Parts: sequence; structure tokens; C-alpha cells
Amino acid sequence: MSGPDPMMVEADLLRPARPEYGEASLADVLPSALAVLGVPGAVDVLGLTGPLAGVRRLVVLLVDGLGWHQLPAAGRVAPALARLAAAPTARRLTTGFPSTTPTSLVSLGTGVAPGAHGVLGFRTAVPGTDRVLNHIEWRDDPDPLRWQPVPTQLQRAEAAGVAVTVVSRPEYAGSGLTVAANRGGVYRGAVDVDQLATELLTVVAAGDGPVLVSGYHPDLDRRGHRFGVESEPWLAAVVELDRLVGRLVAGLPADAALLVTADHGQLNVPAEPDYRFDLDTDPRLRAGVRLVAGEPRVRYLHTLPGATDDVVAAWRSVLGPAAWVARRAELVEAGWFGPVPADHLPRIGDVVVVCQERFVVVATETDPVGSSLIGFHGGVTEMELSIPLLVATTG
Repeated sequence: MSGPDPMMVEADLLRPARPEYGEASLADVLPSALAVLGVPGAVDVLGLTGPLAGVRRLVVLLVDGLGWHQLPAAGRVAPALARLAAAPTARRLTTGFPSTTPTSLVSLGTGVAPGAHGVLGFRTAVPGTDRVLNHIEWRDDPDPLRWQPVPTQLQRAEAAGVAVTVVSRPEYAGSGLTVAANRGGVYRGAVDVDQLATELLTVVAAGDGPVLVSGYHPDLDRRGHRFGVESEPWLAAVVELDRLVGRLVAGLPADAALLVTADHGQLNVPAEPDYRFDLDTDPRLRAGVRLVAGEPRVRYLHTLPGATDDVVAAWRSVLGPAAWVARRAELVEAGWFGPVPADHLPRIGDVVVVCQERFVVVATETDPVGSSLIGFHGGVTEMELSIPLLVATTG
């Protein structure tokens, strides 16, 4: 298929979508890539072995915040990216739920849905404590090997004789999230797009193969959060991304391919108070709540004993159609996280609040920075949940 339809109307982009685990999701990318490289037992859910026949070296680049429906806007200033998006091999995938970076990075790295790996949000409660774990700031407590017990696809590839390397920002080396998502192989730091391109191309060309190189680029998401999607700073980040993609496509060895994907899309939320509910200033939203986790588009509410029904009623009354307010069991039974083992269930709130359309639940006193953003993600709209898989070869 070719790229996204730039004429999709607002209502279509803001309608709910569902994760397509085991069919066309971010978690299916690395198992399919391993099948291309001949790793025994790897399942090619995405059908890559045909188009990539003869490929023995793969670069998998995850661009933070490059949603499927951001591609038309990005393509206006990014010719290399536009060519990949217009190719017959370009396709829409979905991320998992919630559509947030820590959850998605670990889904990519492990090849399983969020329920199985247990990194179930940007912030989640640590069961048995009053602590909320921010997965971006996580180091070694809790132990990443216990918190995220699933072996990674990188470990699987390395055990099969594939030369495996991760290229990302130097400051992420050894973090809890890096260990959870990318344990296995060698870690190399890259401070900007030019060094990222150099490192990826150097590694993919080394040795006799097979080779798997996983790269991560965070800047587009950061600009979108701060300035909004399609803002001038966001477009400037797209231009930098296009330079990266262009260098990678031009520099691929003859037996190599590039896969470009993302962790989520992103949408802009108006600054007007009608779109932003503040749980720090509305006592109705704090009543009966012991801990708040998640992020503005998806809130996890851990309730006081016996208060769950009252919390559900209060939040439904205050937010109305701006959010889907449900008990944990409803989302688990409906498969939003994929299968969830018993040990991981308490990481999800007793009540889950999923914002619809362009609404958010901010916390202006306890999270002033997060509350001041323009671009958001985490929810289940088509715009947030849809991500690309773009393919480039030397042919």
C-alpha cells in the first residue's frame, strides 16, 4: 500500500482505533526482522521476508513521535521521507496501549504486547508502595530484569549469531528503560542526527553479517510536545530527520535494508480550559484517589479501599464525553493491553481514564511542565495509535 491519505477529516483522525497485536503492531516488527535474517523460530507476521529476500543486514530506526498521520505534513519538507511513504511497501501499523514511549519501546524490543512485558505506561504505580515509577527517569529500582522479565528480540538474535547493536543517546546507556527494552548486543552513543547516521552506517557495514542495528531518534517528539505538530520547530526537526533518512538510504550496503517506524503519533490540544481538566484544582477528581499515575491522555487512578465506584461516578460526571472512564478489569478483558499476568495487574490503576478527541487531564501543581505542553499522545485515537512501517533497500 502507499502512504496515508492527507485528506482524512478531523473526525476520522480522532476516532478510536485498536491495537492490532499479532497482526500489524509495533511488537511484530522485530520478530519479522529476525525472520528476514534467518533466526530460527522467528515469525514473519508482517510479511517482510518476500520483499527483503537476500537481505542480511537490517537497520531498524524508531523515530519518536512520527505517527502515520503525521507523514503528509512531514513530507512537505522531507523528500526522502516522502519517497518512502509513497512506496508500495509503506504500511500502517499500530502501537500498543497506552500509546506512549516507554510502553512502545519495550513492545518493540521484546516483540510482545504491553501486558506481557509490564511497562504499562509513562508512569505506573509500584505495587505494595506509595511510589509512582517514571519510566523515563528509571535507573535500577525496581530491578529492570524483574520489572520487565521477557527476553528481548535482540538477545534472541544475538543467540542465533546475529551481530546486534543499539545506537541511541549516550545518556540512555544502562538506564532501566534501556535494559528493559534493548538488553542484548553492543550499545553505542550518538548525540545528534549526523552522528546517529554515521554510527548506524558504520555498524551495518561491519563484518560479514547477519547484522541487526537498532536506532532511536527522539527530537521530533520533543518538538511536538513543546511547540505542537506542524509548528515551525517541529518542521525544522522533520528536516533534520530527513537528512538522517536520506543518509541512511544512500549509504546502505548492497545486502542491507532500512526499516523506519515509530512509537506513537501525536496530536495538538488547545490551550483553552475547556480542553484541559485539572486534577490538582478540582477536588471532585481527587476524592477517593490514593495515587495518580499515567499521563494527561491516559490516567491511572489507584483508589482508596471501597472508593472505586464513587471515583468512577465522579470522573464520569466531571469529564462526560471527554473521556472513557472504566475499571481496570474492563480494559484487561477487552484486550487493550494484550494478556496481562497477575503480577502486572496492580500496575494498572483501579480506574483508567482514556481521554477522547483533543482533551487531556493535567496536573498543574504536581506536573507543571507536562501540563503546559501542546502536543500529546497516550490515547487511542487513530492519530495517536497509528504508526508507519517504511522500507528502503539498495535495489
